[in-house]
Amino acid sequence: MKKKRLALAAALLALLLAPFAWVRVFNSPSNERDWSPDQAVLARAAIEGDRVTVQNVRNFAYRTETDYTPRYETRSYDLSKLDSLWFVVERFGPAPAIAHTFLSFGFGDEYLAISVEIRRERGETFSPIAGLLRQYEIMYVVADERDVIGLRTNLRRDPVYLYPARATREQIREVFVGMLERANRLAAAPEFYDTLSNNCTSNIVSHVNAIAPRAIPFTYKTIMPAYSDELAYELGLIPNDLPFYTVRATHRIDERARAEPLGPNFSARVRKRKTG
Repeated sequence: MKKKRLALAAALLALLLAPFAWVRVFNSPSNERDWSPDQAVLARAAIEGDRVTVQNVRNFAYRTETDYTPRYETRSYDLSKLDSLWFVVERFGPAPAIAHTFLSFGFGDEYLAISVEIRRERGETFSPIAGLLRQYEIMYVVADERDVIGLRTNLRRDPVYLYPARATREQIREVFVGMLERANRLAAAPEFYDTLSNNCTSNIVSHVNAIAPRAIPFTYKTIMPAYSDELAYELGLIPNDLPFYTVRATHRIDERARAEPLGPNFSARVRKRKTG
């Protein structure tokens, strides 16, 4: 009788896992779908010595989160002027573990953000379960900060934190180039997003560990991105000379961002430190 119960349990488990196994094995990623208009265009970069030219830098003019004027630009950057790296965390309300993370790169007072995201088809919304079932491709959104940060602070009105990263100019350059090279690879050979192993934070971890092996260990704080800034604090990758709750509060930028409409001084305004 016990063997029969075990066999029945195994059969039921196999039945439950069959759809998961099917999509994991037989579903194939594609760059040819009916994409959401804000994610329809992939960025590409040409890198020649210190000169980088990025095509399809997203810089939309938003009226609401879903009402916008699309605008893609070709921009050139001098890698010798790349001097800062910023770690961005977008919290989703009171959700204890879910967040979105991305990086922004500073060339003096000019910034370019790179955000690893699901590539949504028209009408799709994000689901962690769907992300495990290979329902989304992954993309690198290369964008102006007014677009990719302003969308989150001023339109979605989510809590957003902007931390200066501790890294050498050489390390910042290697991460930047590595992310652009991966964007090029994804434009040529698409991949599926995976909620656990190929998401926003896991890709940042991979880029950092590529230049500093084992700098970021495997931990639940990378699987659950809402804890990623706490991990960065513990590892000294962001300022950690004050208690974490103070560092987090100091680098929260959404209220500052909403104080004025999105404009050309957006990046400078959100970096203005709190006083008093």
